[in-house]
Amino acid sequence: MLRIDHHETHNGDGWMLSLRRTLHTKKLASGLHPLLIIPGYGMNSFIFGFHPRGTSIEAVLAERGFEVWSVDLRAQGRSRSVGGGLRYHLEDLVLHDVASAVRFVAEHTETGADVVDLIGCSLGATMMFAHVVCQKDHRAGRLVNMGGPVRWLNVHPLLRAAFASPRVLGAIPFRGSRHLARVALPVLRRVPWLLSLYLHPGVVDMSQAAELTRTVENPNRHVNADIARWMKLGDPVIGGRNIAEGIKSIHLPLLTVVANADGIVPRETTLWPHENIASKCKHVLEVGTRSVPIAHADMFVSDPAPDLVFKPLGDWLAAAENGGVPTPSQAT
Repeated sequence: MLRIDHHETHNGDGWMLSLRRTLHTKKLASGLHPLLIIPGYGMNSFIFGFHPRGTSIEAVLAERGFEVWSVDLRAQGRSRSVGGGLRYHLEDLVLHDVASAVRFVAEHTETGADVVDLIGCSLGATMMFAHVVCQKDHRAGRLVNMGGPVRWLNVHPLLRAAFASPRVLGAIPFRGSRHLARVALPVLRRVPWLLSLYLHPGVVDMSQAAELTRTVENPNRHVNADIARWMKLGDPVIGGRNIAEGIKSIHLPLLTVVANADGIVPRETTLWPHENIASKCKHVLEVGTRSVPIAHADMFVSDPAPDLVFKPLGDWLAAAENGGVPTPSQAT
């Protein structure tokens, strides 16, 4: 039986962060590390507990015996301001929000473990790597990168154009993104080449579009400017540290999930941390085929995601935890 409960923790910078814990009361394995899922750009954690037609990533991993936590960072989901404003940067999300969430999970887990395995989704993976590089006491065990960038390579022209000017992006506030997404998603089905950069209607239940857009949040203009500067420089700099260079001294086990039709974070960009991390325990899970393409969001909401992504991910985490090596059918 699944048990879901909600928690809050102060990030030390004017925000109460919301965390959701999902576990199976009869299958929880005390020997496994707790998992923390970190959401990405312009989104909250809703999508980790929802799947249009199948089982969510939280539920699949909880059925596997894991204690699964998902966090809403500041201005996401159920998180709330207690004096904090909207003038914050990517650095603040890493040094305050992610650090606070990891610490809270490590101190409140029912598994008895003293480290936390991190699953970073898109920009959440960037923040995951930055947390490990910047925090001496990062308390991270194993890392999962689901379509996340560190050093930008082969960026799609549309994405590069969108982030061409840090000055302009930093000046434009964004509002109503969820409503806009709810209206635009059905319309974009008529422009499949554009929508397919992010998801493929052929493998996603689009009748659930209203539910899917519940994960959408307004992008922050200051973070937008940070991303634009990062794309120009190639590497993110957080807390005075070049994260791309810092990865080269990380020895934690890493699983990299690459979607074969990801138009947001290119394959070369997603693989860069895998190719440069110092860890000897690292594997790549490539998902999607020519007949069943998997784009950026498809990793979480497509019909094949529970079998192609969530289950192999859980198998790898459990195998790495027990000192084993995942089979080639799971990760290579």
